[in-house]
Amino acid sequence: MYETLLADLTAEGHSGLLVVAATAADPDLAPFVGHAHLRASLLTAHPRHGLKLGYWSPMEREEAAATGLGLLTPEALDVPRWDRTLEDSVRHLAAVLGQALLLSEIGPGSVALAGHAGSGKVLAACRLLEEEGFSFASGHELIARWRKAKSAAHLAEIRQAAEATGRAFRRVAALLAAAGSAAGELTLEGLPLTVGRLRREIFRVFADLGLGQPDGNIVAPAEEAAVPHNAGSDERPIRRGEALIVDLYPKGLLYADCTRTFCVGEPPPALAAAHGAVLEALTSAHAGARPGVRGFDLQRRICELLGERGYATPISEPGCTTGYVHNLGHGVGFELHELPSFKETAGEREGLLAVGDVITLEPGLYDPKNGWGVRLEDLVYLGPDGPENLTPWPYDLDPAAWL
Repeated sequence: MYETLLADLTAEGHSGLLVVAATAADPDLAPFVGHAHLRASLLTAHPRHGLKLGYWSPMEREEAAATGLGLLTPEALDVPRWDRTLEDSVRHLAAVLGQALLLSEIGPGSVALAGHAGSGKVLAACRLLEEEGFSFASGHELIARWRKAKSAAHLAEIRQAAEATGRAFRRVAALLAAAGSAAGELTLEGLPLTVGRLRREIFRVFADLGLGQPDGNIVAPAEEAAVPHNAGSDERPIRRGEALIVDLYPKGLLYADCTRTFCVGEPPPALAAAHGAVLEALTSAHAGARPGVRGFDLQRRICELLGERGYATPISEPGCTTGYVHNLGHGVGFELHELPSFKETAGEREGLLAVGDVITLEPGLYDPKNGWGVRLEDLVYLGPDGPENLTPWPYDLDPAAWL
């Protein structure tokens, strides 16, 4: 399971890997410990001796043991002694990390360092360890490349999050389809149907299914939909005839990510035309997303398609804010945005699609001047038997298509 990661450590000249995390949800630690509930913790990996999990508190001994990894207990790490003798938090951390490296037979020498714990304190602790002959290089990229291909267990987690996303979309569509209108503004059960009301319903769906939204969501109508990452204002009422972008990215152990655009009532001609162009672009992206294809080549393909229809793109007008203004997709997993990359600058290992990848395909068109945006996003697994759309749901503007 870890052979590729350990081989990369050796190939890059590292004596080992050290992950320092504030919680087990850290995306550099979570692939190794799963659903374990841990706070301050660490992981070491030696190219020949394998992996060990260290934890600070004996109250977490059962959670740590459940991971199945070799353990560096608080006693083995001398945490009680450092608690008594080292008041300085940086020296305390350096002592724990040094003990973990010693027990894992790592170094002195180059160590790949990863994890998202407080970087200032970790950096200061590592500087103290450099006095003992260690040197440190970024190890995040090693882990990101290793976790790019999803295991069967990790894919199952993404499927679960994707299925929950479909339920949330069906709830949004049902509310939109059931709404009446007064002076153009949608109402439901005598109350305005606002962005905040939809957002609360989305929260309930995910909460009932045990998923969180650590990065929030996007429920953006009209002029807010015209800026891709505008999350939408809770007090904003939804109106007939306007675009409503709903972009959902819940997380269990791993993320899902999907976007649909709705319009209650007759869409304006420009919005309808843009929706048709975006759907055509998404269909083309699905046809081209295969192992061995470079992500940026798909991006170029979509830029050409939308450019031929008269829309600005990042290739024809770099930095544009009207038209197609972003990349086609990204990898999804323990982080919302991870490898593979669709950027032009991505190297072969980072930017080449491969079996096991989970990616988004999300073309969109935006017009801030006229106050509308359209985005359609699917989540795709590149499996050994071919691509699989994990979000195979309606693309229609009309929410009634979901009923």
